[in-house]
Formats: sequence, C-alpha cells, structure tokens
Amino acid sequence: MIKKLLPILLPAVLLLSSCRTNQEEVNQSPKTMDQKVVSKVIDSLVVKNGDAQKVFIDKGVKQVAALWQTTDGNESDFISFCINNYQGNTASREKLFTKLSHGFEVLNGNYSKINKELQRPLQLDRGDTVTPIDELFGAFNPSAHFTDDFFSNRIAFITILNFPFYSLKEKTELGPKWSRREWAYARMGDMFSSRVPADVQQNASDKLTAADTYIANYNIYMGKLIDKDGKSPFPSDMKLISHWGLRDELKSQYANKENGLENQQLIYAVMKRIIDQTIPTQVINKDSCSWNPYSNVLMLNGKTIEPTPELEKRYQVLLDNFHAMKAIDKFSPDYPTYIQRNFEQQMEIPQADVEKIFIDFITSPTIKEMGKLISKRLGRPLQPFDIWYDGFKARGSMDEAKLTAMTEKKYPNTAAVQKDLPNILKKLGFTKEKADFIASNVLVESSRGAGHAWGTEMPGNVSLLRTRIGKNGMDYKGYNIAVHEFGHTVEQTITMDMVDNYMMSHVPNTALTEALAFIFQKRDLDLLGIKDQGKEKNDMLALDNAWSCYEIMGVSLVDMNVWKWLYAHPEATTAELKEATIAIAKDIWNKYYAEIFGTKDETILAIYSHMIDSPLYLSAYPIGYLADFQIEQQIAGKNFADEIIRIYSQGRLIPQLWMKEAVGSEISGEPTLKAAEKAINDIK
Repeated sequence: MIKKLLPILLPAVLLLSSCRTNQEEVNQSPKTMDQKVVSKVIDSLVVKNGDAQKVFIDKGVKQVAALWQTTDGNESDFISFCINNYQGNTASREKLFTKLSHGFEVLNGNYSKINKELQRPLQLDRGDTVTPIDELFGAFNPSAHFTDDFFSNRIAFITILNFPFYSLKEKTELGPKWSRREWAYARMGDMFSSRVPADVQQNASDKLTAADTYIANYNIYMGKLIDKDGKSPFPSDMKLISHWGLRDELKSQYANKENGLENQQLIYAVMKRIIDQTIPTQVINKDSCSWNPYSNVLMLNGKTIEPTPELEKRYQVLLDNFHAMKAIDKFSPDYPTYIQRNFEQQMEIPQADVEKIFIDFITSPTIKEMGKLISKRLGRPLQPFDIWYDGFKARGSMDEAKLTAMTEKKYPNTAAVQKDLPNILKKLGFTKEKADFIASNVLVESSRGAGHAWGTEMPGNVSLLRTRIGKNGMDYKGYNIAVHEFGHTVEQTITMDMVDNYMMSHVPNTALTEALAFIFQKRDLDLLGIKDQGKEKNDMLALDNAWSCYEIMGVSLVDMNVWKWLYAHPEATTAELKEATIAIAKDIWNKYYAEIFGTKDETILAIYSHMIDSPLYLSAYPIGYLADFQIEQQIAGKNFADEIIRIYSQGRLIPQLWMKEAVGSEISGEPTLKAAEKAINDIK
C-alpha cells in the first residue's frame, strides 16, 4: 500500500482560552463579497488586459472573492489586491508560475522529509515499543499552518487569481485540448481550492496517525491459535498483521493439501472475531494466551481465563476519522463532503462512476462462471474466504515454506534488499543507467506494519520502501509485499524525476500507482528465477485479475456505503456504526456474493484494515487492477522498461485522459472480463 499523505498537519493546542476560540471563529468566517465589487474588478481587469482574458479573469477573481475573509481586508483592499496582482502578460505569468513552483517544491519536499523522520519510531521495526512521546511527534506535522500562512501572506490569493481552479468536469471537457503548460497551470490551480484552518487540519492529522498506529500494531500470534481439536497448526513464531498477514497466510494454505482447508477456516474464524469485536484484547499483539477463535475460549498457563472483548475500538477509530474529515467539509466549497473530495478531487473519477464500474463488473455472468471453475478446481463448494482463491497464480501450487527458504537466504536484512534493487530492475529490462538511478532514489527499511511505500515531494529525495523482515530474514510474504512496494517507489521516482515540470509530478491518482505495484508484484517469482512457461499462463493471469477485482470491489462497496451511512447519520454512536458496518457488509455479500458462494449474511467484506486507517482508499485497488490489466496488454511484446517510463512520465493528467494516452482507452472492466471469459472457454 502506498503511504497516503493528506495536507493535514501540525499539533493543535488542546486547551484554548475563550478569547482564542472567539478569534478563530472570526478568522474562519468567510466574508461575503458584494457582487457589484467583484463585477467591478472583473470589468477593470478586462479593460486593462483585453476581452480574450475575460473568462480567465472572471474565474480567478470570483475564486479569490469566495475565499476572502474578514481578516484579509475590506472591499477596497480586495480591489487593490486583484488589480495590482493579476498578471495579464504571458511572460509575467510564466515567471510567476516558475517562482511559485520552486517555492512549493522546496516547502513540500522538506515538509515530507520532516514527516518521514518524525514517524520513523511509529513505522519502523527497531525492536522497541511505541511510546506516547513517539505518537505525539508522529502526529506533529510542520505544514499544518501552511494554508493559514499562505492566505495570510497572500501567496495563496496570488496563486488563485493567476492560476484559478478547474473542476473535474472542466478538466474533463477542456483537458484534451490543453498543452502541457496549460495542464501545469491547472495543477497550480489545485493548490488552494479550499481554506482549511490549521487546527482543523491538525485534528485530522492526529486521528489518521492514531489510526495508522492502531492498525500497525494489530498482530495475531498464530502459534497461539487452537483449533477445534485443541491443536496449534501454525508455527510458534508466526506473527501476522490484520488483515494483510492473515489474508496472505490464508492464500498460502491453498497449496497445503493435507490440512489447508482447516487452517483457512481457523483464520476466517479469527477475522470474524475482529469484525464483530468479540476478539479478546489479550490476543491482540500479545502472545501470553492460547486462544480458540471458534469458541472464544482463552487459556493462560493451562487454565481458562475470562476474555476481555475489544468491543468497539475498531469502529471508534473509524468514527474518529469520519468526524475529522467531516470537520473539513464547511471549508471546502467545491467539494463539501469527504466522499466528494476523495473521488472528485483525489481520485478524479466521480464516486457514482466508480460504483457503477464495480457493480457492472461483479454482476457479470463471467464472474458466476469463474465461481463454478474455482469450485471445480478445489473439488468442493466455495467457502466465503475463497474470495481470496490463489490458485490462478503460479505460486498457488507451491510450498510457501520453500519459497520462504529462498527469500530468507537471498534477503537476510534490508542491506541485501537494497543492494539487489538495481539487479531487479535490470531483470525487468531497465538499462544499467536507469536501474542505478532509480535504485539510488529508493531506501529500504524494515516496517513495523505490513509494509508501505512513501514517495518524495522533491526531485533528488529518496522514496521509502518498507516491508517486514524477520530475525531469519525476509519471508515470502514480506518479499511479495516488498516487490509490490518497489513498484510504488519506481513509479514515485519516474513521476517525480522524469516528468517535465514539478506541477505535473506524480500520478493522476493512487489507483494508477497501485497498477504499477501490481505489475511488479506479479513478477515476483520471475525475479527469483522461477519461470512460469505454462501454456495457460496468460489465461491464468486474466482469471487471477478478474477474481481479484471481484473480491476487492465488494470490499470497496462496503467502504463507500459505510461512508454514505455516516453522512446520513453524523451523530451515530460507535455501537451504531459497528452494527451498520456489519449490516452493510452482509447486504453487499447477499446482493453480489451469496449466489456464487452458497451462503448468506457473511461479514468477510468488512475485514480490511484500510477501512479503518485509510479513509476511502480501498477503491484505488480495483481501479488499479483494471488499469494494471490494460497496461499489461499494452506492454505485451514491447520493452517493459521503455513502456513503463513512457506511460508514467506523463505525470498528473486526469486519470481517464492519462489512460487514453497510455493504452488508447479509458479505465474499464471490459478488457478484463473479456479476457477472463476467453480463459474460461480455453480451460474448458
């Protein structure tokens, strides 16, 4: 998972005097500008600069007026500011753009470096525990006052006036005709589309950091699990994070023909306890007790003890995130809900469009045929956890213990991973020069959580590749995640250091960085020297992609519907949220999964940790899978490295335009479904 950074920063002082609070209320009160004054300014600037600039002037002046507050000055100040700071000359506007770009690059780059350093104790496995002071430093973000300061010193207003904001609808309609420079100007306009006060931003930062820490330390000691026969089927030293580690261990059990099914059922029992919060706190990141997740019986030193259920902590963290994000709503006139900000501003695909893509996909008759095929391959009826069926991958039939033996030997520590990065890239077709350059911009570190990639905000800085490395070295699960995260850091380097200007850096949305991470991850065995030359390889890849989409689209629908419910019930209690989340998970299951799996009211779609610590991030994965498949079709038979650099060096266009330039068509489920349908017929 890529590390998400929101522009929500700095620790707030929790105890504020009534005088301070009243002043903040004044500062946060927008001034309703007299429309006659606004029209007067627009007319004056048009007379001075010509009718050709009227639309541009109109947009900039009105956006400045919408964000102008009482403390920014009176109407006369507003008029003087606009008249004196509008750059009607092409050369003067370009000079301003260059200077703004440089300033934002310096600030963003160094803010990012400080954040990374302060969060190291929270995110890195150093053999120590996280302390309260670590959490306070980790929640601190030096750019919390960036918005306040830049409106106060008027750099924000200068930016808005000369590089106004364009809505997603406008970018979609106008963008195909824009030059690269016009796109860069539009991206400059995205810098200040809202005016969120520092204390509101800091509150969100605090809640997201707390959520990240909660999930990063949500481990289950598998050797302490007891099955229905009172046995412990997992290694004594196996520690898995929820949900990623549990899911990946469940996947690995498909290769275990002896007792894999029983082990999968045991893991699923653990997941259900996490979802309904009956899991005992004594087994969360603790290894002192033995636990039977079926009966919820807890044993300490051979004696039964009373379990203390987690109750509602998981949903309290989710609720805290909701309240923090909702507090930003009133300061975002263009995107007045977090749902809109996430989809229209961050993903840049409307939520309704995303939801339609997902529902159209998971209701396809092809998915039903896939379910029948998987059941036949397993030789049994499907069970709920078969949403993670791993049998289409080459590794699905391999003994994971043997793979782990290979990866532990190859990567005993982070230094070994770091040293091998250029070799990995060269195996994928990158020249020595490009491989060395990209690898030099990536730093490998041992993660406390499941692993993530954290990009840079300035050319020349390093992206962070974080994954779990145990005392015996990197196991196969950690290696598989590391290859995924390496894909992120490769994207981060290309889109920062190989894009034509700073304002166009990065990808259009996180789904498209996930696409490259998936492309890398699928090649993990190739990179170990294990080649899959089977005649059904392409069919298997198509089926694996389609089934992965089916699984994660349902999870994402739960995530989206939970947020819709929260906005419909903003005063909900934690208990009500828990009940609603479970009900939504069952409803999505019953609508789109029950017929294929043969069981109703399953809650498995609510297990994902992203729901808790990364608000509405989950939709990036299925969009990423679809884009991944389309990009794979594009690069087939071509030089892998050349195509990846060509595609990703486009930078931050809007997603659908980016995809058209990359592969010739927009993001769609049709290519994956058609390939899956062909694969089913081929296998039959």
